[in-house]
Amino acid sequence: ETSLKATGIDLLKSQNTREHHTDGYNIEHLVVRRGQPFQVQVSLNRELKAADKLSLRFGIGENPMKIRGSMMSLKPEREHDLNGWKISIVKKSGRECLLSVTSSPNAPVGKYNLNVKTGTNIYKPENGVIYLLFNPWCEDDAVFMADEAQRKEYVLNDTGYIYVGSSFSIYDRPWNFGQFEEYVLDACMYLLDKSKLSLNHRRDPAHVSRAMSALVNANDDSGVLVGNWSGNYRSGTAPMDWIGSITILQNYYKTKKPVRYGQCWVFAGVLNTVMRCLGVPCRCVSTFNSAHDTEENLRVDIYMNESGEKLNSLSLDSVWNFHVWNDAWMKRSDLPDGFDGWQAIDSTPQEQSQGMFQCGPCPVKAVREGDVYLPYDGKFVYAEVNADKVYWLVKKVNGRDKYIKVGTETRDIGKNISTKAVGQNKREDITLEYKYREGSKEERKSMERAYSFLRPSGVGPRSNYATAASTVVPKPVILHQTVTKSGLHLEITNTEVLHPGNPLELAITVKASTPGNWTIDLIGSCQLQYYTGKVQANLGTMKQTISLEGGSEMQIPLKIAPDTYMKTLSSVDDEVLILVTAIAEVKETNDKLTKETSMRFEYPPITVQMPEIAKLNNDFTCAFIFKNKLKVALENCKLLVEGLGIFKMTTFDQGDIMPGKIMKSEIICTPTRLGEKKIVAKLISNQIKGISTEKGITI
Repeated sequence: ETSLKATGIDLLKSQNTREHHTDGYNIEHLVVRRGQPFQVQVSLNRELKAADKLSLRFGIGENPMKIRGSMMSLKPEREHDLNGWKISIVKKSGRECLLSVTSSPNAPVGKYNLNVKTGTNIYKPENGVIYLLFNPWCEDDAVFMADEAQRKEYVLNDTGYIYVGSSFSIYDRPWNFGQFEEYVLDACMYLLDKSKLSLNHRRDPAHVSRAMSALVNANDDSGVLVGNWSGNYRSGTAPMDWIGSITILQNYYKTKKPVRYGQCWVFAGVLNTVMRCLGVPCRCVSTFNSAHDTEENLRVDIYMNESGEKLNSLSLDSVWNFHVWNDAWMKRSDLPDGFDGWQAIDSTPQEQSQGMFQCGPCPVKAVREGDVYLPYDGKFVYAEVNADKVYWLVKKVNGRDKYIKVGTETRDIGKNISTKAVGQNKREDITLEYKYREGSKEERKSMERAYSFLRPSGVGPRSNYATAASTVVPKPVILHQTVTKSGLHLEITNTEVLHPGNPLELAITVKASTPGNWTIDLIGSCQLQYYTGKVQANLGTMKQTISLEGGSEMQIPLKIAPDTYMKTLSSVDDEVLILVTAIAEVKETNDKLTKETSMRFEYPPITVQMPEIAKLNNDFTCAFIFKNKLKVALENCKLLVEGLGIFKMTTFDQGDIMPGKIMKSEIICTPTRLGEKKIVAKLISNQIKGISTEKGITI
């Protein structure tokens, strides 16, 4: 009898990818998820007989071997493979044989090569590569997520928002994750190979997410993105100029060289793409007033000069107006019970962990409970959302600096922790997942627990921004803000809309709630700062002594003329915030209080005009309209637009847009994919870095 040979194999791509929720991937190979059956049809040179030996072999890595667990040899007559994979014959008809294969729910994730062995013959198909991903739909997978709406958002949604600004004015920046776009999955597979994770570690989402947090920054391993906060981005793309992860990952995959430049929301956007692409549910998380506590003493010191202006030079620690990281969803089999669910991972190169710039996964529940000793990087993440702020006034006394403490804020760090809501285009506040309600018994217990692990470490700065270190002896803990004797309270607001080109009209409101007559020395300052807390320019100060009766309040204006700040605004390539600081001292009681508020400039909008519904492969026109309602010209305007499944990232040069003038750009769109799609547009100019908008369309 002729020896049995395979003559062809059909990976039944359209059927398998539909069932595995992988039909979105723009790739010629078959993509399936682990722990779930998929079918393949093998064609043979004759009918399959009972005595015939047939096996499907799945190999991963350079040199697959059964003994290493990198070669799965599946024989239909044997129910189970040693590694938890299964195979069965669905049906035989003539020379065709339909097989069902189920990979193990904890199989290593990556690219497998498939061949068919019959007796001594081996058939290697031309396109026998299969990509195996994590499976949030499979109950036995460590990334299982029970809720369908959540899976749709955290695994399948390829667009979203990243929340930025300041806690005083939060805004959403649309971001295209694009995990299904061309070359993105290949880039992720390249990163997995580059990570040198062992086969066993590739089974575990905790190890994979930690490795990806290291590889999305270029610091140790020529990973995806170079971080740059210098303000000079001429040798690359300014961080503000990206509107999604796709171009970044495609360029990286093509050149295998780090892409320039990223800041935290870009790192988080890319890491979110990578995790969703690999099948791990993931979300971008923004924390406002995030502490960068280099000494792990849960205290960030802020220094000001006698005019109340914040000083850059002295602070090793810093408070970022916002910081963005990611939460990835998984069971943590390496930890005691109770720490499954969301895990914080962070690819922004802030601190080294085990000798590399990587951070997490750190269980969000461990942050909330104060269990900061659990792996990985619990102390750092805990400090980011829980540190205290201490304000110091630096005075020259006999030619030497004297430090006077002018306030402690215990309630200001880790505010408005935000992510995009499931299935809706709005912000969801998840602060209570990271910390207990302020002032509650649980908060106190959790804090005491965290402090018991944190106190002893008077570690010097470990930051790549910090220079020479002066080791500060940890000060005793102040758990609660002391109420001043005069009941002093400060509030900072803007009284007019903050449009670039207009005067900045700000106000400091002073209140005293305790009965009596109080004399209050007030100093106030206005500065421009980067979101990392670094001061860029001093704009003006005020000094005033006021008399206040207990129970009353007074509003003191602070006005900044446009020419004091417009030059700085046009010379930097970052979005800057307006920082207002007020320091009040009550003469009668010597009470001191400091308050700072960051605000962002407001811009005229971009409007998008296009139909609400369009047909697949039928052209439609999309118009972008912008009217410059400001009093200043916007120079070197560029309009960036991208629509996933509609058109690739496109840049229009718009030149200068004078005050009152209208810009209009049109693009002809040909949709290539069905469903709800989004078009994202962003306008950048010398004066303004971040006007963005988006509009949805149903194809």
